[in-house]
Amino acid sequence: MFILVNLKAYPCDPIEVATAARDVAEASGARIAVSPQAADLARVAETGVETWAQHVSPNEHGSHTGSTLAEATADNGAEGTLINHSEKRLKLADIDGSVRAAERADLETIVCANNPAQVGAAAAVGPDAVAVEPPELIGGDVSVATADPGIVEDAVAAAEAVDPAVDVFCGAGVSTGEDVSTAGDLGAAGVLLASGVARADDPEAVLEDLVSGI
Repeated sequence: MFILVNLKAYPCDPIEVATAARDVAEASGARIAVSPQAADLARVAETGVETWAQHVSPNEHGSHTGSTLAEATADNGAEGTLINHSEKRLKLADIDGSVRAAERADLETIVCANNPAQVGAAAAVGPDAVAVEPPELIGGDVSVATADPGIVEDAVAAAEAVDPAVDVFCGAGVSTGEDVSTAGDLGAAGVLLASGVARADDPEAVLEDLVSGI
């Protein structure tokens, strides 16, 4: 199971979270990554934690003011990137463009989707993984794997039908080791979470609980 912590634009200390994630990953052998804001990529990567971008734009070098260039994220230590998060929606053509841009920069990719039908469409553009995250559960206290396990099972089936090589993750409401364990039992290969760690008083304790479910 892969645990990806998205820091969004929360008022947390990205270095504190990154250091905690690195230490828990090293102690447990679990794969944990942190996805900070673009401005913090290099600082977070310097801690030694696996670092992911929150977004890359579907463009190459050139006149693209305000874009997040895939090559620049890689140069600043990113090993992968989220694409099409519920808070950073893209058109399908741009999702494809962002996946291709990430491939140029040797970045792993997770394309986010709202539901199993979108998971199938996202899998068709060939990312490394897709993540099903019902928007109504994002930031809540109930994991999607608990609130509606059928969504996770259907997402796994949808991706399998399109491309068996594409892993399926789940997000929204994930906050405990039990949530991680349940997600794995439903066929997910990883989880995405944000506020459960980024807004925690003790991020390391939360991460230790998360890996207990692996």
